Amino acid sequence: MFGLFRKPPVPDTDYSQADLELRAVRDRALAGDWAAARELIEVTGRDWELRDRRLTVLAIAAGQTPQWLDAWEAAVPNDPTVAILRADALMDQAGDARGSASARDTSREQFQEFHRLATLAAQATQRAVELNPDDPYPWGTRMNSMLANGHQQHEEFGVAMGEAVKRDPYNFETHTIAVTFLCAKWYGSHEQMFAAAREPAAAAPVGSSAAMLPLLAHFEYALREYGFDTRAESLAAKASYFHRPEVIREIDACAAKWRGAGEPPLTGRGVTLRHWLALANYLAGHDRKGTNALLAQIGPYLGSTPTYGYFWMRQSEGFHAVWKWAR
Repeated sequence: MFGLFRKPPVPDTDYSQADLELRAVRDRALAGDWAAARELIEVTGRDWELRDRRLTVLAIAAGQTPQWLDAWEAAVPNDPTVAILRADALMDQAGDARGSASARDTSREQFQEFHRLATLAAQATQRAVELNPDDPYPWGTRMNSMLANGHQQHEEFGVAMGEAVKRDPYNFETHTIAVTFLCAKWYGSHEQMFAAAREPAAAAPVGSSAAMLPLLAHFEYALREYGFDTRAESLAAKASYFHRPEVIREIDACAAKWRGAGEPPLTGRGVTLRHWLALANYLAGHDRKGTNALLAQIGPYLGSTPTYGYFWMRQSEGFHAVWKWAR
């Protein structure tokens, strides 16, 4: 009973989320110990999802404070990880330049800077590909860069995606970018977006994070159909979509497949996908007890979970709303 009156946790917004090893290594790298970052990526090996997430967090740090990456490159000029971090840091800077507002509320100057930095990121991926041809990650960064000019790059996007899935067929980051690129608010349609989510989700093995891709498609659909610019004001309309029985069935089926090989780890995309499932359950008014268990696993680790921003103006507001409902 007393648990009902507990305050929600203060959100931990560190991008590393529950990967505390990554958090410590990132901080060491920022203090000048670039070798710690190099060793972390080496020991992560070909666990592509974990590696992707760790590279993403390190790239954010490199974009904000590049001195440690400069020292790494000076010491090991042809290290493929350096090339990846250079490209990804540029793409992260491009995203910051554009901002998260709708196209209507984004200035011409913001779009121009987004395009400039995304173009530089695309060019930088070529070196990463040349240095490590087996790596799917640079192809994902190249796909991401095409968000800046997707109307003219549909064919190139398909080529880059083909290269990425050739190296890792159910790579979560690759397919997430595809769902985003092909959604109606960017360069596709609802039909294309759902196909990009459902096909890999159906084909992926049990336990794969790709099984959860349809949840992202449902979030995107609700955002587009029930008010991108109004966010919280249209929350009830968006939630009514998630109450549809066929939507609830698909959410449950995706979650069952994702968890079918045992409880997924919290590292990699484990925390983000738990947030997705908790959010979907909240919107559907479904499985409060299961959502409470998910939040117990998540703890305070919010990191950056943009899907909360589809329904609230701040991610932390969404996290707290779901937490209070589940309690």
